[in-house]
Amino acid sequence: MNKTDRQILHIALPSIISNITVPLLGLVDVTIVGHLGSASYIGAIAIGGMLFNMIYWIFGFLRMGTGGLTAQAYGQQDHVETARILSRSLAAGMLLALLLVALQYPIRALAFLAIDASPEVRSMAATYFHICIWGAPATLGLYSLTGWFIGMQNSRFPMYIAITQNIVNIAASLFFVFALHMKVEGVALGTLIAQYAGLAMAVLLCLHKYRPLCQHAGRGRIFGKEAMSRFFSVNRDIFFRTLCIVAVTVFFTSTGAAYGDVVLAVNTLLMQLFTLFSYIMDGFAYAGEALSGKHIGAGDRTGFHRTVRHLFGWGIASATAFTLLYGLGGKEFLGLLTNDTNVIQASGDYFLWTLAIPAAGFSAFLLDGICIGATATRIMLKAILTASVCFFLLYYGLHHRLGNHALWLAFIAYLALRGAAQAFFSRKLLRQEKIHTFVDKH
Repeated sequence: MNKTDRQILHIALPSIISNITVPLLGLVDVTIVGHLGSASYIGAIAIGGMLFNMIYWIFGFLRMGTGGLTAQAYGQQDHVETARILSRSLAAGMLLALLLVALQYPIRALAFLAIDASPEVRSMAATYFHICIWGAPATLGLYSLTGWFIGMQNSRFPMYIAITQNIVNIAASLFFVFALHMKVEGVALGTLIAQYAGLAMAVLLCLHKYRPLCQHAGRGRIFGKEAMSRFFSVNRDIFFRTLCIVAVTVFFTSTGAAYGDVVLAVNTLLMQLFTLFSYIMDGFAYAGEALSGKHIGAGDRTGFHRTVRHLFGWGIASATAFTLLYGLGGKEFLGLLTNDTNVIQASGDYFLWTLAIPAAGFSAFLLDGICIGATATRIMLKAILTASVCFFLLYYGLHHRLGNHALWLAFIAYLALRGAAQAFFSRKLLRQEKIHTFVDKH
């Protein structure tokens, strides 16, 4: 294995482990309330968890934008700027977190307008929401620190943080629920404490390894006009890109529900195969982000192009492996998720679509990472707008004849078009002779 592959795996593997631990936080909460004797508890946690997933997903630009900017400063060996980027990101995260806390009641009221649940479930979900919302400073602070660590070529620290959060969440939630009999409030407090435990771990790790570097943060103007303009330009593009992804995801779920409970269940289960694949490809995307940004910051054209080639080698290998895995054992995997024979039988009508997911989607993940590292976020925005428009046009053009198959066809085309459009819009970046800090303005 050559040096470039080792660098990619050094960042990708811990990132993959971190990604796999993410759903454990929600799974632990559901498992605990699932033993309290009422389905209402599960519904409340599910709704509350969904609300926070949507809210925090929208603010994921803090992690991505910080990672790309930091990687370039790291490549330039500009220690002062790397420290300033962290300061800017943390300041932006804290401001957004305070807004979320201050606006928690109108946010909850607006979100509940779209939720059809019993009064009991809504009441418990509201309790869960108003406790966990106080974790916004910790969560958004972790976004900034995680992105910064990845930009510094360090994906081990985010892995340690994710493991810490899960351990604390399990211990605290079990204690509050079964020792203090606090039910939904106990699960919410366990989640809240785990969020701040993760933040404390991140701060301790940062001070342990980067204390001399962080001392540079106070030098010069942290919030200079040009630096802040670039910071918000990068994050603005990622924010609107995320809104497009949320729109497609929500539409896919809600439209599937219109075809009945069985089809909704089938779509939900089959999308777990996409989610599993995304955990792996996100790890390679993080590696692309960190290494591309470093090479661009250092002006290393050869290193950048070598990284892109090797990333796509890993992407093709991963897509091939997952296609074979799903083809040989995907239906058995669905049997582990449900014992409903109607759902398993109905999944056979749509299962072939999932075999197309790896080949259609891998390039979009990799090019996301490369564009974030290059801070070429306008490319990502243009690509996602193109793919999202085609998604809706395809579905509405075919749904009368194809039904749920039209939904899957539109989704596969959306994944493929994301990658194809990014490759087209990135041709200047990928072919340019001189690599430098690249902020797309076209």
